[in-house]
Amino acid sequence: MADLHVHPDRLEIHLTAAEKVLALRRDDLIVPRESIRSVAITEDPWIWIRGIRAPGAQIPLTLATGTWKFHGGKDFLLIKGKQRAAVVIDLDGEEFSRIIVSTPHATKLIETLRLDASETAAGGEFID
Repeated sequence: MADLHVHPDRLEIHLTAAEKVLALRRDDLIVPRESIRSVAITEDPWIWIRGIRAPGAQIPLTLATGTWKFHGGKDFLLIKGKQRAAVVIDLDGEEFSRIIVSTPHATKLIETLRLDASETAAGGEFID
């Protein structure tokens, strides 16, 4: 599962080798914190999917990994399982309009992202 790292200036999503292959992506995702418009927890990440898979992998209600293109841009999904909470991150001015990541640490991730940058000087780490 992906490793999530929160730093004072950015959120890093380090993908495993398998996730990179399934998503057809070479690099990890790095999101500047000033680009994060909103963050929300959802118990059903499947209802947040919009558009079509291009490129990526999908097994309905089991796995969605990669890029989903829609009329207004594209989203990056890393959703695994049916009974797992996820974090929905809306972005401004980045490669993706939205990132959806399933994680057992959703509440802690949101709390850390909402802290002022000076309060997270040491950074935080969430390993899925």
